[in-house]
Amino acid sequence: MANKITELFNIKYPIIQAGMIWNSGWRLASAASNAGALGLIGAGSMYPDVLREHIKKCKKATNKPFGVNVPMLYPNIEEIMNIIVEEGVNIVFTSAGNPKTWTAWLQDKGITVVHVVSSVKFAIKAQDAGVDAVVAEGFEAGGHNGRDETTTLTLIPMVKEQIDIPLIAAGGIATGQAMLAAMVLGADAVQVGSRFVASEESSAHDAFKHVVVDAKEGDTQLTLKELAPVRLVKNKFFNELQELYKTGPTIEELKTLLGRARAKRGMFEGDLDDGELEIGQIAGLIHDIKPTAQIVSDMMQEFRNAQKHAKKISL
Repeated sequence: MANKITELFNIKYPIIQAGMIWNSGWRLASAASNAGALGLIGAGSMYPDVLREHIKKCKKATNKPFGVNVPMLYPNIEEIMNIIVEEGVNIVFTSAGNPKTWTAWLQDKGITVVHVVSSVKFAIKAQDAGVDAVVAEGFEAGGHNGRDETTTLTLIPMVKEQIDIPLIAAGGIATGQAMLAAMVLGADAVQVGSRFVASEESSAHDAFKHVVVDAKEGDTQLTLKELAPVRLVKNKFFNELQELYKTGPTIEELKTLLGRARAKRGMFEGDLDDGELEIGQIAGLIHDIKPTAQIVSDMMQEFRNAQKHAKKISL
């Protein structure tokens, strides 16, 4: 299935496994790459020496292309970027920052650069910065989303209308049917996060994986827009946050309640009450924990079945 993205990354399928914090370690990234997708290591939850270890282990576990997702707000960003170059990583997805800061520097070293955006405005800025592709992520996603709450269904065609470089759709995509829909709207590939959280190779705590599997429609909500918009499962921490919002809190008060390492406590350590549980709206359609290879295989079969179904539609 060759297109702009499969050729850009030299992968079999136009599926990117999102580089999610506390979920996307070397086991998940290598499994996704071995299955024909593009696996990403999530550097956002890793100290520099931990990232280096994950890159080394990923190289041993797969001979297929893989990349690293780097939030540019990371405090050790220069060290992180140098490690990526030293370890020979050829693909970097950047997010949460200005793409002009690192794009040319990385590309000068032979690295393909993709930037994650949540709006048309930032997609244009990313293209102007010279990135090789963009990920346009709708607010259905579980990660740090746009404040405008633009859905994937509307965001993808609007971005497609304004850019010429390859476009990857993200947010609310966990099935082959959604993959086909995104590509009909103009995407060249899809980035999938939540579905891979509920994989055997995800580094998420088993308790969190089962929360994802048990989630129903309406169990998540976008919040913390004043800090960094994020979609959370409605648990004890979320309810405490909503009570604080009733008082008209300052940013400092929100930061105080959030504290440190709350996402780690929730997703990685399994504290389902006081932890921050980030997941997309599509969790309501995820009903089991599967091997990563099976997830990729299922998506591609669903995609082909959806193509056949679409050909039968007549008006």
